[in-house]
Amino acid sequence: MRHFGHISPAAREGLFFQEPCAFDADSPARMLSAALGATLYSPATRPRLADDVIKQAGLGVVSMVLCLEDSIDDAEVADGEANLVRQFADLAARGTETPLLFIRVRAPEQITDLVSRLGGSVRLLSGFVLPKFTEERGVLFLEALASAEAASGRRLFAMPVLESPELLHLETRADVLQGIARTVNKYRERVLALRLGVTDFCSAYGLRRASDMTAYDVQIVSAVIGDVVNVLGRADGTGFTITGPVWEYFRLQERMFKPQLRRSPFAGRAEELRTALIEHDLDGLLREIELDRANGLLGKTCIHPSHVVPVHALSVVSHEEFSDAQDILRPERGGGGVLRSAYTNKMNEVKPHRAWAERTLQRAEVFGVAKEDVGFVELLAAGLAD
Repeated sequence: MRHFGHISPAAREGLFFQEPCAFDADSPARMLSAALGATLYSPATRPRLADDVIKQAGLGVVSMVLCLEDSIDDAEVADGEANLVRQFADLAARGTETPLLFIRVRAPEQITDLVSRLGGSVRLLSGFVLPKFTEERGVLFLEALASAEAASGRRLFAMPVLESPELLHLETRADVLQGIARTVNKYRERVLALRLGVTDFCSAYGLRRASDMTAYDVQIVSAVIGDVVNVLGRADGTGFTITGPVWEYFRLQERMFKPQLRRSPFAGRAEELRTALIEHDLDGLLREIELDRANGLLGKTCIHPSHVVPVHALSVVSHEEFSDAQDILRPERGGGGVLRSAYTNKMNEVKPHRAWAERTLQRAEVFGVAKEDVGFVELLAAGLAD
């Protein structure tokens, strides 16, 4: 699979200076953590879940979470587990390429039980999402994951969700963060990424952000995100990939603006599409994606397919970013110094900007580098093309 792999090779050639690389479930963890992109959640109880997975893969989704936790009623858990076993068997029988698939569980014992029940179809499973992760809960989850991995012979990753009230509350946050850090460092080779449960953070204070506000406009949430990145997202080799929070609004359907993309050659229609996005409640999502990256996050939890293409379009590295990153990392610049960017619009200071440049080239590998005259609007239009 690859990002923008659902569009034709000719279309990709027209968009990318450097195309996104191909990867699969067996690729190195470092690549997969950067490649998660818009991780689409789906309730595990959906009766045609296998069809849904294949459909979303055809629309450009590369990672999905099949949820047994908050997205379903407590009384539906057993049915959801049985449905997952059936749907994985269906997918395995079809032999069709799937996204990276993860199961969000409620309790550690579900991990070993589900891996046993999946049988041979466990080869389609990339790992588990671990809710309300703290040191005490996390050790139990990760020990269960290690046992399931040993029993199945299948490499399985964990994606802990940081969403507990103890992490939110100021008086306990530092201790909880240190405990989480101890746990994920101990099991580092199994932790693919850390996910932020901002909806649970807001719930603890009876808050809900409106569609014109980002998570960063809610000060109590923004403070937690900053502290999580501070402790767990450092660029010194100790950090983890931390993904952006969920965007809750999805009034927009793709068909509502696809006709606008077809009326004529797309050049010159940028402002018209931007207006359409704002009118359909995606302006807040676009701003939040940009703020995610500015605050050290990569990828995003998504609960609606209409969010996937905007997340991926804004994850592509611009030609200008790529040029700056390459200049900073040239071997002859190893001693440091300052240079004017090739675009002659900024200063590139080699030592302070090195970590940024390394992360930018990692993102370029999996999301590609846009051509010099290609921007978000063209990438969005291509991603939505039939």
